[in-house]
Formats: sequence, structure tokens, C-alpha cells
Amino acid sequence: SSQNFSEEFAKAARQLKKEAPRIQFGKIDVTHQHDLRKEFNIRQFPTVKFFVDGSREDPIDCKGVRQASAFITWVKRRTGPSTVLINSTDQAEAIIHADDLAVIGFFKELHNDSMDVFCETARDVPEMPFGMTASEDVCANYGIQKNTVVVFKKGKPVHNEVLEDGRQNKLDLTRLIKTFTLDLVTEYNLETSVKIFDVPVENHILLFTPTNSETFNAIYDNYKSAATEFRGKIMFVLVDTNETRNGRVFEYFRIREVDVPAVRILNLTSDAKYKMPADDVTVENLKEFCQSYLNGKAKLHLSSEEIPEDWDKMPVKVLVGKNFNRIVF
Repeated sequence: SSQNFSEEFAKAARQLKKEAPRIQFGKIDVTHQHDLRKEFNIRQFPTVKFFVDGSREDPIDCKGVRQASAFITWVKRRTGPSTVLINSTDQAEAIIHADDLAVIGFFKELHNDSMDVFCETARDVPEMPFGMTASEDVCANYGIQKNTVVVFKKGKPVHNEVLEDGRQNKLDLTRLIKTFTLDLVTEYNLETSVKIFDVPVENHILLFTPTNSETFNAIYDNYKSAATEFRGKIMFVLVDTNETRNGRVFEYFRIREVDVPAVRILNLTSDAKYKMPADDVTVENLKEFCQSYLNGKAKLHLSSEEIPEDWDKMPVKVLVGKNFNRIVF
């Protein structure tokens, strides 16, 4: 909520006042400041913008940061180095074990395109510590031979991403790394819904199923297996159909009891919905559905009632989603 965010924002301001007094904090109620709302194109609340070097032009958007600690890190990484330079294995181990998650960039040399992309990504992912090294000994200790980003979870490597010069996209890397702040499959509820939308992955796949059914474990294992392959491209969400508080989500996707288990993909940008063609939630069917969606070949799912038997009997025809296109166009 905005109230919570205001408190976290104020907490960060108090802390940074001691550590970095050059950074000024302010808040604006744009309901009374229409010109400012228009000038900075404020469409959602709360919005945080960071103005650099006294310039009013092109402030930096601070998106998806909710906790005071992450906000402090975000500001520090914008005003100073965004990653820690690692010179020894001991130093690397200290960073890897300091927190639940850590990201280390291993590089052949410290000045190349891949490293720039890595440092840019670190600025946008303040939720976890970032370190980088060009030490041959450190790279050898972790068996790294190419420019590689490794995500560590609870001290163990859980993902290796090889960086290729000139081909790496900062947004793709940011999306991938941000997904590690969530589980591989995230169960939808009031608490996680905010986190789900804060991760900048616009493609969401949702599995609708009762979590207490006999087939749940098998279906869930299949869903998790498919999720590993699409990490950073599609976010995997589980919706428990026994949970009455999820009613609005079922309504939005028009999921009925007879439909479950059901699998849908939602594109957040276009609000387009897609239905998995197969009924069985197998690893193969899930992978095929996700791949066809990413290749732009999945069919749009238009929620619709069944076509009434007598739709054509009267001079005014009865149209529903399923016959609209064919009859009208």
C-alpha cells in the first residue's frame, strides 16, 4: 500500500541523511500538482524519480523497490560503484554466504561490453549483493572459463549465464536475476501478488488447480520442471482454486470448476490471454505451449459462452466470442 511505501521511503531518507547528506528527499501529492503530474508523466502511485546533477530532464525511474534497505542500496548504486570488486576466493565466499542470494560476475578482463551490462544490471537489482572479479585464481576456483554471471542461493550456484560481448541485453539479464527473488513457481496470494508484478517479466503462465487434489503433486512437479527452462522469459504462478480469496483471478480468466486443472498465459502489456491447447499438464505439453507462445504462434484465447443452438433463427443473430469473428468478418 502507499502508506507502507511512505514509511519505507521515510526510513530510507533518515538512514541516507546520515550516510549521504548530499542526497535530498522530497514527496509530492500530485492530486494538487497537476502541472508536475503532467510534466513527469505520472500514471501510477507511488512513483519514485531520481534527479541527477540538478537536471530536471530525464530523471531515473525507481521501479519495483519496496523495502527501505533495497531503496538505500538502489540510491547508493546510482551514486557510486554498483558492484564490489573481488580479488580473492575468501572475499567471494564472504559475499556468497552473507545473504540468501548473491550474484557474481566472472570476467576475463574488467573492461568489456559484458561487464558494462553486468554493472548496469546491478543498479536495477538492489535486492541482492553483486560482486565481480577478473582474478584468474577466483575464476578457476569456481570452474569458470568464459565471461559468466553466477547466481548463488544459500551459498550454492543455482544458475550460470554466459555473457557474450555485444549480444547481452541488460533488460533480459535484469529480468532473469530478479526472478530469483521469487521461487521457481510462486503461489499467488495477497502477499506474493505485489512481488509477482514487481519483477519485470511481462509473460505470466498460471496453473489453476486445487492444491489438495490427489493428482496435485504430479502436476506440480511437471509444472516446476517446465519452469526451469523458461526462467526470466515466463513467470510461473500457481493459483489454488480451493482458496476463495482468489475468486477475482478465476473471474478474470473465466475459470470454472469443470475447467481445472487449467493452464493460461497472460501478457501483461497487451492483456492478451492464451489457453494451453492440451488438457494434460505434462512437461511436454507445458514446454510446447510456452515455446509456441514465445514464437508468436499460440492462439489468443477469447473467453466466450458456448454458441447457442438457435443463434441463427431470428433476424437479429446471437453473437458470442466463439462465433463473432466468423460471422462479422
